[in-house]
Amino acid sequence: MKIIVPMAGRGSRLRPHTLTIPKPLIPVAGKPIVHRLVEDIAAVLNQDIEEIAFIIHESFGAKVEEDLIAIAQKLGAKGTIYYQNEALGTGHAIMCAKDSLSGPAVIAYADTLIRADFDLDQNADSVIWVKQVDHPEAFGVINLNDANEIVELVEKPAAFVSDLAVIGIYYFKDVAVLKNELQLVLDNNIIHGGEYQINDGIKQMMAKGMKFVPGKVDEWMDCGNKDVTVETNSRMLGFLHDDGIHLVDFDVKLENSTIIPPCYIGEDVVLINATVGPNVSLGKGCHVSNSTIKNSLIQTHSHIKNANLDNAMIGNHASFDGKFTSISIGDYSVLE
Repeated sequence: MKIIVPMAGRGSRLRPHTLTIPKPLIPVAGKPIVHRLVEDIAAVLNQDIEEIAFIIHESFGAKVEEDLIAIAQKLGAKGTIYYQNEALGTGHAIMCAKDSLSGPAVIAYADTLIRADFDLDQNADSVIWVKQVDHPEAFGVINLNDANEIVELVEKPAAFVSDLAVIGIYYFKDVAVLKNELQLVLDNNIIHGGEYQINDGIKQMMAKGMKFVPGKVDEWMDCGNKDVTVETNSRMLGFLHDDGIHLVDFDVKLENSTIIPPCYIGEDVVLINATVGPNVSLGKGCHVSNSTIKNSLIQTHSHIKNANLDNAMIGNHASFDGKFTSISIGDYSVLE
C-alpha cells in the first residue's frame, strides 16, 4: 500500500502562520497535520505502508523535506519527494508523482484530519471517503445508486443531490488506472476552473464501468484557516484524551499553575501563575506566566505573559504581553 499526499500549497488562508512553514506542518495537538493524517490513514487501513509520496513546492526547502521523509520512516515506509511548482490543480499534482502511481494506494490532501474505523471493500476499484454535512451545496458531493455505489460526482450542487461531501481522501485498488486517465486529462487539456482536476480522471473511470463505493468517516476536521484550525486542535485533543493518550510532558515545570485537560503540553514548558486549558496546545519550550489560556494553539518556544487568551493561535518563537484575547500572530512576532 502507498499513500500519496499532495501538499504543494503553503496555505494562504492560514497566514501569517504559513509564511515560514507550510500549512501541513502546522502542529495540531502537538503533531504536524500531515503527520497525523498519514498516521490515521495507516491505522484505518491496517496494512503495511510501502511508500509515502509527498508532492510539495520546491521552495519548501531541505528541512521540510527531511521532516517529511522522517514521517514516512516512522511508519516503516519509504519517503519520496516530488515537486509541483505551479498551482495547476489536483490532477496535475497527483501526476507530479507519476513514478509512484502503481498498485494499491490512498491519495489524501494534507489539509484535513479524520477519525474513522472501517474495512476497505476489496471488490471495489476505488473508495471515496465522504462525510454527511448539513450544507452540501458548499461541497463536492457524491450521488449513489440503489447498490450504494458512487455513480456521479457533483461540485457544489445548486439542487440537492446528496448530503455526503467528498473530503479529499481516496483509495484506488490500482492507482495506475487513475494515472492513465489523468494522463489523458493532461494530454487533452481538460481544464475546469483553470486547473486539471482529479475528478475528471475519476469520471472517466466511472464511464468505463469501474466500481466506486463510499467510505464514511466518523469525524472530518478542517485546517483551512485560523478559526477552524484552533477548533480542530480542540477536537483532536478531546479525542486523544478520551483514547487515554498521555498529552502532558512529565517534566513540565509548574509554579502556582493549573492545567485543565484536555491539553497538549510539550517538553521544556514552564507555567508560572497560569491556568491553561481546556483545549490548549503548548509546544516545546513555551513559557507562560500570569496568564489564562483556553481553546488555543501555541507552537514552540513562545513566551506569553499577562494574557487572557481564548481562540488564539500563536506561532513559533513569538512573544506576547497584553490583554487581547482572540489573536493570531505568526512566527517571531512580538506584541508587548
